Amino acid sequence: MTYKGRFAPSPSGPLHFGSLIAALGSYFQAKSQLGQWLVRIEDLDPPREMPGCAKLILKTLEEYHLEWDGDILYQSKRHDIYQEKIDSWLNSGQAYYCECTRKQIKAQGGFYKGICRDKKLTNSQGCAVRLHTPEPVYQFNDIKHGELTINPALAKEDFIIKRRDGLFAYNLAVVLDDLEQGITEVVRGADLIEPTGRQISLYKLLKKTPVSYLHLPLALGNDGQKLSKQNHAKGIQNDNKKVLLIDAMKFLGFHIEPDMYNARMDEIISWGVKNWSISMLPKSTGSIPLFSNRSL
Repeated sequence: MTYKGRFAPSPSGPLHFGSLIAALGSYFQAKSQLGQWLVRIEDLDPPREMPGCAKLILKTLEEYHLEWDGDILYQSKRHDIYQEKIDSWLNSGQAYYCECTRKQIKAQGGFYKGICRDKKLTNSQGCAVRLHTPEPVYQFNDIKHGELTINPALAKEDFIIKRRDGLFAYNLAVVLDDLEQGITEVVRGADLIEPTGRQISLYKLLKKTPVSYLHLPLALGNDGQKLSKQNHAKGIQNDNKKVLLIDAMKFLGFHIEPDMYNARMDEIISWGVKNWSISMLPKSTGSIPLFSNRSL
């Protein structure tokens, strides 16, 4: 089976250094196995999107010579697919409407306890849609880290597949999209370890074989916060692309010789593909400090 990996950024901000690490990790893993590397724009949340950001992200990938295979998939064009699956589960009783608010769930200990599962609510206004999960996933195997355990209380929750505001939930969309694109392995940041159990449970419900997973450690900024759009990480700058590329590769465990700084960007990427190895990745499943402040 041909290897298919993907990079799936959200257009809520430009690519930052942490995004570059994830893009490079997924690209090197795919290309080192002579596989395909696809790009998906996860534009599920219009209120959080930045106008023109999707084009900016794609332009940045091109500037770093990260060339994707095939067409770009946009989640905003797949709403009918998501809704069709939700409707089928609502009709079968596998999914149900839930009127519980975050405040109510927090008052009950922070985890949803299935309160609306048997209410048989029919009015969707102001309700989320939850999926009753008959087979919770408490552990899964990560290619680098081996067996990882998920919080049992979180694993057995009936989780949301459509939000109260009418937007589709990430866990549903990402699984349906990975199936649509034929993804065989997902390489992404360790901040997405917890949702992995829910995604595997969706594969089981759909009677499909789950993808393999490889989680990369997250980069910490000078303030001790992980580099993310939520924490307002700065977008990567165009005036020091080569330095940022090499710093990101160092973070992933590459040993970079001094003469590499004289190579062209495309030559550095090609060298990275040839010399990539999962064994050199940091062992951490959490966040680790950057090696150089200039990466910020």
